[in-house]
Order: sequence, then structure tokens, then C-alpha cells
Amino acid sequence: MGRLVHFEIHVTDMERAKKFYGDVFGWSFQDWTEYAGMPYYGVVTGDENEPGINGALMQRQSAPPEPNQAINGYSCTMGVEDYDQAEAKILENGGQVAMPKYALPGMAWQGYYLDTEGNVFGIHQPDANAK
Repeated sequence: MGRLVHFEIHVTDMERAKKFYGDVFGWSFQDWTEYAGMPYYGVVTGDENEPGINGALMQRQSAPPEPNQAINGYSCTMGVEDYDQAEAKILENGGQVAMPKYALPGMAWQGYYLDTEGNVFGIHQPDANAK
């Protein structure tokens, strides 16, 4: 099986991106620049005993996405326990709303945001009462 085992988020300003994802989601970072030959930080997203994957922030190699450009790659979605609290942290730390909170009826709350580097990501709070 081709199970997803790693992600990479392309960033223009590494320190700004580390601060954003660290402050919003509590991620920690490991400097793997020596191995990658470019600014590259491994990302630990949570406890190894919980479902999920780890990834990396890597130095963007070309122009960032244009505002309102359609996604032309993958979009990562992070699970959160409290949607409104997560959204507040995103906005307080320089993120912007790309698609406001909406219900996946009987399943969850979902929405999409722009990080400080112009990348789109989602947040998802399971909630059987969402409507």
C-alpha cells in the first residue's frame, strides 16, 4: 500500500512559518538542513502513539502561490478538538480565512485557511451534531 508517511510545506520565511505552526498547533521542529542541503526542518506533529504523520518545512524553491489561485497540489488538514479556538489561534498568528467554517452534516466542522506563507490548509473538528 502507498500509505502517506511524510509531508512537506514549502515556506518563504522559515522562522515565521515555524512560529506560526508551533504557536497554532504546538508542533516542534528539528533542523535537518545538513541532510537536505537547504533550509529544512523536520516537523513533529504529535505523540507517536496517536494517528497522524510527521513532516517538514522546506525552503520554497520558486514563487509562492498567487492570492485566490486554485490549489495545484495537496492540501493538509489538521484535526482539532475545538474548531473555534483553533481558528482564533490561526488568526492571532497571522493566518487568514480561505473558506469559512462549514458543517459536514452529522460528521464534523471543516474550514480552510492561509498560513503566513500563502499555503492553504484545513482544520477539522469531529462533531456528530454538526449541521
